[in-house]
Amino acid sequence: MRVEAIEVGRVLQDWLGHQRWYAGKSRESTVQARLLATLSEKPHLVQIWLADVRYPEGVEHYQVPLVMRTEAPEQLSHALVGSVPDADGGPPIELYDALHDKEVTGLWLQAMTEQSTVDGVSFTRVVEADEIPVRESSLALSVEQSNTSLVFGDAAILKVFRRLEAGMNPDIEIHAALGELGGRHVAKLMGHVSAELDSQTWSLAMLQEFMTTASDGWQLATSSVRDLMAEADLHAEEAGGDFAAEAHRLGVSTAEVHADLAAAFGVTVLDKAELADRAAAMSARLTAALAEVPELAEVADGLRQAYAEFSELSDQVLIQRVHGDLHLGQVLRTAYRWVILDFEGEPAKTIRDRQAHDSPIRDVAGMLRSFDYAARHQLVDMGSTPQSEFRAAEWAERNRTAFCAGYCQGGGQDPQEAAVLLRAFEADKAVYESVYEARNRPNWLPIPLASLHRLAGTP
Repeated sequence: MRVEAIEVGRVLQDWLGHQRWYAGKSRESTVQARLLATLSEKPHLVQIWLADVRYPEGVEHYQVPLVMRTEAPEQLSHALVGSVPDADGGPPIELYDALHDKEVTGLWLQAMTEQSTVDGVSFTRVVEADEIPVRESSLALSVEQSNTSLVFGDAAILKVFRRLEAGMNPDIEIHAALGELGGRHVAKLMGHVSAELDSQTWSLAMLQEFMTTASDGWQLATSSVRDLMAEADLHAEEAGGDFAAEAHRLGVSTAEVHADLAAAFGVTVLDKAELADRAAAMSARLTAALAEVPELAEVADGLRQAYAEFSELSDQVLIQRVHGDLHLGQVLRTAYRWVILDFEGEPAKTIRDRQAHDSPIRDVAGMLRSFDYAARHQLVDMGSTPQSEFRAAEWAERNRTAFCAGYCQGGGQDPQEAAVLLRAFEADKAVYESVYEARNRPNWLPIPLASLHRLAGTP
């Protein structure tokens, strides 16, 4: 059994456009396939392929692990990639996404246990071999947007990066560094996978501990909002599901993670020219967003004023490695602590951009935006009244305040004293959210627009 790269590229050309993690759906492209490694030949041929997707403006690279079969098992029908001829003259070969085939996913963990190198793909183990759950079956999670994650029993989760580029993925880099420092608020890194490609190292996957009994931060927060809305007359602090104490603890945990990041990667200072450049970039993003979201015209002047004040700051602005995409969906509450996940940053940015230093207040702003979303998301479906809008705003403000107080208590910069930074970063994030909602969920657009009116100082 053998397949030609040109035939694999042909089937990937159509298949990629139907995957949630593929970023090129609306662009004209051509696909070429490259074989990275053969993990197994029997009983099934399992290979890791790279799809080079070429657009008029450049190229992107996607990882596609494939398992090849001559018979079509019913349980894999949802993972069918396509059919290609056997280059050795045998019957047609069915290609399946190997990450959905429980018969073969254990190959990744086995290779990691043995610290194998296969065709230039290296499997690195960080923990003891007996901590790798090689005998557990895998379950592909359905909630990932930019990667594919597999849970093995209740012990480990393998995140397979789909969109690739040269360099170490920040998620691996940061988990490794904070693990060495003994960081309390991150999951244990168990291993990772990388490839030597085009004379550079590319990150392919990472394995970390899976906290099966932990609760998702977004679910906890939105449950609190539902409890509040179910009570006709109670204030946020009076409702049984009040979240403020957890928001405070989350703020403390975030500050402690920022301190660990500063210790691991260092701290620098933005000079005046760099401040001006960052403010100009925010203003440029607003200009671009106005073309897609005309409603932003009502707040544009106020937002540009916020960016101008940012550029004119006279105080030192300390910058360091940060999370880069912090929100309630990136945190878990265990029985003992909050754990922060996914230090990959925004997948649309380059690895170099995601590794760049930034103000920790940007992460604070991201979490505050998430509290606004949690407070108002229910109103999207149930409709809003003046009373429900008031109660949602009250819940958001209570938890925003609690988070900031916890962040300060945990050793972080007091967000109240960084009001200019916080306002500019919140505005920049909410402008991004407006474009996203206009494109994908127009009925959610009022959520960021309401915040932008507040940030711009308009009615």
